[in-house]
Formats: sequence, structure tokens, C-alpha cells
Amino acid sequence: MEAKDLQERITELIHLVSDPSENEDLVREIIITALTLSKNHATRGDLKIIHTALKEMRYAFKLYAPYKDRRKISVFGSARTRSTEPIYAHAEEFSRKIAAAGFMVITGAGEGIMRAVQGGAGRGNSFGLNILLPFEQAANEFIENDPKLMTFKYFFTRKLFFIKEASAIALFPGGFGTHDEGFESLTLLQTGKTNPLPVVFIDSPGGTYWKAWRAYVEDELLTRGLISEEDLNLFKVTDQIDVAVQEIVNFYNNYHSLRFVRDQLVVRLNKPVDPKMLDHLNDSFSDILVNGKFNETKALADEANEPKLLSLPRIVFNFNRRDFGRLRQLINAVNQY
Repeated sequence: MEAKDLQERITELIHLVSDPSENEDLVREIIITALTLSKNHATRGDLKIIHTALKEMRYAFKLYAPYKDRRKISVFGSARTRSTEPIYAHAEEFSRKIAAAGFMVITGAGEGIMRAVQGGAGRGNSFGLNILLPFEQAANEFIENDPKLMTFKYFFTRKLFFIKEASAIALFPGGFGTHDEGFESLTLLQTGKTNPLPVVFIDSPGGTYWKAWRAYVEDELLTRGLISEEDLNLFKVTDQIDVAVQEIVNFYNNYHSLRFVRDQLVVRLNKPVDPKMLDHLNDSFSDILVNGKFNETKALADEANEPKLLSLPRIVFNFNRRDFGRLRQLINAVNQY
């Protein structure tokens, strides 16, 4: 079949199940990619992985869609934490206060810290992303049978939605999985593979778990030049619930969101642009500019597909796409105005 004929047949197929849309080109490419897999002799095992991953992502997009305008926080910690431990009550209090601040919570839906967090936030404010394991991990009673509960086969698709849907991340003491999520989140932030968001590591009162972790990061990673000093701005370690909550809430005091438009970075704000803020940014953050300066702007033409955000005040600049720790410092500065 000629390429043109194939394109037309695929377009007809798309129109059988949905109305024409601006995303039709991407749907067409997904179908062509699937057809090419067969042409390239992908094994049945390979195709099973792709099939399951695509199904999980499709369902997760549907799951989150009704809540796209609610900010959410992904919370990680040990499933082995007992309800009698001080950190359990700490996690419960944190989730209760962060829910009161308007955030929904996302956890792995299991026991321990996950149960504490969903108990504190309440069923209505909770998402559960469970995982199929060789040993059964049942959902806790606060999310069991809830429509916002989903079970994944693969860790990589599950992790995608922990990060993609989050406006903040909190980590309580945990094992390998907690550290995996923590380091992956920091890696994505450090490399700009996810948009800036607050990350808080929360110890039990007087605890040393994350303090010791931070000391390791500073003594072994920073002193060896394996990370930059500015990277330490990507997270906060505390044993105080109110400090953790304020770290998250204050991140969105003036900063709203950002978007790259070709060579420009557009930072959208909750408040009108203060001329003093622009002067401060131009004086203190010129090192992260490729050229030009920080300027106030209206919504750019390429942002038209986000109509709810078009009225927000904005600044625009040519960011070097490298110094994301400094970008976090810039957001902190913006939030002072």
C-alpha cells in the first residue's frame, strides 16, 4: 500500500471513533508506530510490554482528567511503618494539613506511610496507584474500591504518573523504593525533564533519617563535584510539618506555572508583574540567560491551546536550559513579590 493511501485509511479509521481534532496527527503517528513494530519483527514479548504500558497510560489519563485543575502532591514512604510509630502520626498530620491547603494526595495505596497519608487527607482527596507484585499488595481501606484507585503492572508507567500529575513531592522515611522515587524526582528536576516543583523530605520530630541523607549528599556528592551547589535548592529537609506545608504552599504564592515556547521560557504568575521584581531578576539572574533580559509579556500565540491560563501575567526570557537549581532560586525570588 502506498504511504498516501495508508495515511488516508488511518484518517478514516480515526474518524470512525472520534471527531476531527487538533491532536489527530499524533493519534495517526501512534497508529503508524504500532504498525511499524510488526514490520520490524518485534517479538510477542516486546509487543506485550508496549500493549500493557499503553493501556495503563490511557486509563491513567482518563483517571486524572476530571481533576486536572486540582493541585496534587505525591507522597512516598515505607509500607512497613507501623501505626504506633511517631512518623505515622506525623504523616497523617501532614496530609491533613496539605489537604486543607487545597492539595489532593497521591500514594502507592498500600499500608504504612501510604495508609497514614490517605487517612489524613481523606478518601475524597486521595489517589491510589497500586502495583502488582509477586506477593499481594492490597489497597488500604481509605482508598480500596475507590474510583481513583488504579493498579499498575509496570513500575515505569506507575512512576510516570506519580511525577507527571504532581505539583509537589513529599518523602517520609522508607526503603529502596522511597529512595528510588526521591532520586528520580531530583534527577528529573535537575535535568529539566519535569517542571519545577517543591520536594520536601520529612523526618519524624527530632529524627535523623533525612538529615543523615542530606549530609551524605553534601559530603559525598557535592564535595566531589558530582552535583552543583545550586542543586541543593531543589529540595528541603525538615522534621516540622508546618515548615513542610509552607514550603509547598509558598512555592505557588506568585509562581503559577511555566512553558517553553521555542527558545523562550514563559513563567506565568498569579499576580501582576512588579517592576521591582523585573529589576531584581535582571540584576541577580542574568547568568542563566543565553541572551537578552527578563521581560514582561502577554500570552504568546503558541499558548492559545491553554485558554484558562491566557489571562495570567507573564515574564519571558531566553533560559540556558541547564541551570535548573538556579531556576528554582528564581522562582523563590518571584514568590517574594
